[in-house]
Amino acid sequence: MDDRYDVIIAGAGPAGAQCARDLAERGYDVVVLETEAEDEFPAQSNKSTGGTFASMMASFSIPDDVVMHATDSVVIESPNNYLVRDQPGFVLEFSEFKEFLVEDGRRKGADYRFDARVRDPIVDNGDVVGVRYNSDEEIYAEIVIDATGPAAPLAKSLDVVDLERKNHAIGIEYQFEGINLDHPGYADLADAMMLQLNHEYAPGGYSWIFHTGGDTAKVGVCFIQNKRYREHATEDRTVDGFLEYWLETDPRFENAKRVSDTQVRGSAHIQPPGAMSTSSFMAIGDTVPSVDPVWGEGVYKCMKSARAAAVTADRCLTGTVDTSSEAMAVYDDLWHEQVAPRQNRRQMMTRLLYLASNERYDQFMKDLNELSKDSLSAINDGNIRKIAKLFYLSDLPLLWRYWREP
Repeated sequence: MDDRYDVIIAGAGPAGAQCARDLAERGYDVVVLETEAEDEFPAQSNKSTGGTFASMMASFSIPDDVVMHATDSVVIESPNNYLVRDQPGFVLEFSEFKEFLVEDGRRKGADYRFDARVRDPIVDNGDVVGVRYNSDEEIYAEIVIDATGPAAPLAKSLDVVDLERKNHAIGIEYQFEGINLDHPGYADLADAMMLQLNHEYAPGGYSWIFHTGGDTAKVGVCFIQNKRYREHATEDRTVDGFLEYWLETDPRFENAKRVSDTQVRGSAHIQPPGAMSTSSFMAIGDTVPSVDPVWGEGVYKCMKSARAAAVTADRCLTGTVDTSSEAMAVYDDLWHEQVAPRQNRRQMMTRLLYLASNERYDQFMKDLNELSKDSLSAINDGNIRKIAKLFYLSDLPLLWRYWREP
C-alpha cells in the first residue's frame, strides 16, 4: 500500500467520510483510517438518532435511499404544554447513511483502510507529517485530520482540544413499535420529531420521540452531567433507568415494544470550542464540540465542519503548499462563520434553559406559542433582544444562578 497521501483522515463517521468525499472530488489523494473492521462497519459506531433537515440533505446530495422516514413538523414538549411548528425533516437510517458516504467517497477516489486504529501523530520539527496506527504502521501526508469523535487521540496528543468531563452529555435510544402517537392530551406526533424538556425524565437535558413510520418511533433520553442534573437526578438511576421510567409512566408507551437490535448509545461534549487546528492539522466533527448545544442536532454541523476542512485543505495545497498554523487557521474562521455561528450565545441559551424548572418550561411553551415564526427563528439563532423578551422579573433568581455558576 502507498504510505504517502495529500490528506490523512482518522475516522469514517459522517465528518470524516464527508471530508474524504469533498477532497476526493477535488482530485486529492486522501486516505481514511477507520478502527472498525470493514465487514462490521458501522455496527459499533451507530451513535446518532439521525434526525436532520432538508438543508443538510440538499447541501450534501444525500439520497432518499438512506431516509427511514420523512417528517413534517417539530414538536417541543414541557410537562404540561407543547409547541408545534411546521418544519420538514428526515430521520435517517444512520448506518446506511454512513455506508453511503464511504461508498460515494470511494467512487470519487478516496482510499479506505479498515482495522486501522490510530495511535498518535508523527511530528517533525513541530509539523504534523503523518500518523501511526495499529502496532507500528506509519503513513504520511501534507495534512492530517482527526475525525474520531470524543476519543480524539490525535487532537489530544497535539493539545488542540480540551474536552471537559463536567460538560459531558450521555444518551440512549431504542426504536419502539406499538406507540400511540396521537394520545389524548398530547401533541399529534405522526410525521413529527418531538423534543421534551422535563427534568423528571431527563434531568438537565431532554428526551425525544422521532416518528419512523406506522406506529414506530425512535425514543431516547439525553442529559448533561452538570449541576442541574445532580439536583434533579434520582439516586442510582442511570440514563437507562430514566428511559425506563419514562416508558413506564407515559401512557403513549402503554403497548410499546422495543425493536430488537436498535440500541444506540452516544456521548458529546457541550462546551465552547477552543483551538481546532495547528500546523498541518485540523480537528472536525465531534472531535471538536460541534453538536448544537441547545437541541443536540449534530449531523448537519459535523458535515459542515467536514466541508470547511476540505475547503481549507484545498486552499493550503493549491499552488505553493502552505500548511503553517496560520494557513490552517482558515478552518477555525470558517467553523465560527459557517458551521456554528454565535456558538457562545447558544451555549448561554443552553445553560439558562437547563437551569429552569419544569414549571418554567410550561410557561416557556405558552410564550413560544404566542410568537411568530420569524421571532422563533430569531431566538433559535441567538438573537439577544428576542431572547430577552422571554424573561420575567420572576426569572431574576435564575439569571443570578447563571452568573454565579462557573
